[in-house]
Amino acid sequence: MVYEPTGNRTVDGAVERVLGGGRLDRTDGLALLAQPVEALSAAADAVRAAFGDGTVDACSIVNAKAGNCAEDCGFCAQSAHFDAGIDTYDFLDPEEILAAAKRAERDGAQRFGVVVAEKGVSKRRRPDEWADVIEAIRLVRDETAVEVDASLGILTEEEARILADEGVNHYNHNIETSPRYFPEVVGTHSFEDRVETLEVAKEAGMDLCAGVILGMGETPADRVDAAIALQGIGVSSLPVNVLNPIAGTPMGDRESAAITTEEIVKTVAVYRLLHPRARIRLTGGREVNLAPDEQHLPFEAGADGILTGDYLTTEGQSPGDDIRAIERAGLRPNATVNEFDPAAVKARDAADPPVETAAGTATSADETGTNDETITDDD
Repeated sequence: MVYEPTGNRTVDGAVERVLGGGRLDRTDGLALLAQPVEALSAAADAVRAAFGDGTVDACSIVNAKAGNCAEDCGFCAQSAHFDAGIDTYDFLDPEEILAAAKRAERDGAQRFGVVVAEKGVSKRRRPDEWADVIEAIRLVRDETAVEVDASLGILTEEEARILADEGVNHYNHNIETSPRYFPEVVGTHSFEDRVETLEVAKEAGMDLCAGVILGMGETPADRVDAAIALQGIGVSSLPVNVLNPIAGTPMGDRESAAITTEEIVKTVAVYRLLHPRARIRLTGGREVNLAPDEQHLPFEAGADGILTGDYLTTEGQSPGDDIRAIERAGLRPNATVNEFDPAAVKARDAADPPVETAAGTATSADETGTNDETITDDD
């Protein structure tokens, strides 16, 4: 693709450097974030086209263990420190997790993440739970076409090696925000703790999925600093969540996230320019912070990944609606790992009653109650 300059020297210069193999830094990111959204979107779309394949990669998750988490992440409904009124349960039967993975496969997911709400699944302290985790991973690996991902909190080197040997493709452990702002969000562990686990997972051979939550009260500079921190870590998937305030949590007294649609789109575009080869993945909170006729805008600003189906404790929109937003942006769903029929997924939306959607939890929304907004790890 030949880049057509926007006429904005800051934006055009950044794109020229990225397309030439250069890497942008914090100064670049801050300067870019101050530019008009139209120029940023056009630039990010060009970079996505140059390094990508024109597809949007879909993942889905299952909330394999809900609530009673000892950590105090201020956005999270699953923390035992807060009363968000969610249902809690211990680790699901591996067959239930497989059933959720098969729904995700049917709905077009290319990868499927097994997620737990705790500081870390411990092979030493909870061997029975660890055994169930491994069994679930094996079932999904052996009986579906999707790639298996995991989000299990803090890992030891031994645990990371086992997960890699079992075929876990991506390990998710979000950094949530910048190093500066992190203590305003979480008090029971540090930013450095999260980075250490990512390094352990990477050393074991897993690809990294690590991202942020926008709209928690952070500054625009914090958003850039989070992306710069992820440059240093080295991620292949960068989830961009937007806060969905949950009643009962410290951030639950807001009507919406502290960020506008334009800021969301500009941040996505800057993340694409700072991470030209990563999947910039739209995840939790987009449905409540972007209107239905705005859902396509981040895909026109460099995003090329999505978390489809339900989240950990909140409902997502239908996979068919996700595909429509992708196609409206002139892109197509990825089917490299899991071949599927997008038209059939959209048709299921029109069924009466609607067909049960992919994951989030392995049970229906009516059975699980209210839900949390993000693809998380140890919350």
